[in-house]
Amino acid sequence: MKLIELRNVGKSYGEEFVILKNINLSIDAGEFVSIVGASGAGKSTLLKMIYADEEPTSGKIFFGERDISTIKKKTLPFYRRNFGTVFQDAKLLSYKTIFENVAYALEVQGAGDEQIKKEVPKLLEIVGLSKQSDKYPNQVSGGEAQRASLARALIHRPRVLIADEPTGNLDPVSTWEMTKLLLKINDLGTTIILATHDEAVVNNIYKRVVVIGNGTILSDNKRGKYSTE
Repeated sequence: MKLIELRNVGKSYGEEFVILKNINLSIDAGEFVSIVGASGAGKSTLLKMIYADEEPTSGKIFFGERDISTIKKKTLPFYRRNFGTVFQDAKLLSYKTIFENVAYALEVQGAGDEQIKKEVPKLLEIVGLSKQSDKYPNQVSGGEAQRASLARALIHRPRVLIADEPTGNLDPVSTWEMTKLLLKINDLGTTIILATHDEAVVNNIYKRVVVIGNGTILSDNKRGKYSTE
């Protein structure tokens, strides 16, 4: 079932600074799609337009049957609950423990203590952080901090996980741990959209690969590998 569709989408800042042009892309529910390309190719911009953090200059983006340009500003937060986001920087709150960081995403949605005590430990166990729950971000490794960020992104059970260079600051071992977690989450039914320029990550996943360059989609392989050469 088609979940996300971009029809002739373009993004530019003035006539001379064109980031993306004529992007046509559809993503099915439950798919794992890697968006790859060199730094500055427009990967992050593409993701931001999908979860309505930026608006396209031209074209339309649909979530299910809905044109997201018709979503009113006051209801955008409800639309964005369809998405969990993970970035290169874990963006954890330094004054909160790992448990509290993950719980905070539920608190802002009005969840009670009982729900928090039930849901947060489950996710921390999934990402392998049960023993680090009482530690603060500066007391855990970079890989552990990123896994905490992943747990926070998943706590409200989003339909889509958007991961923008989530392994960019990680060592090879932590990168592989994060990659395996993304595959596990996808196996549980969550649609994954991963933006990366890491050739090894994409080739280990061996799922659909969309290559962006010169502002357009250069290739779209349902199950393939990616090479920068």
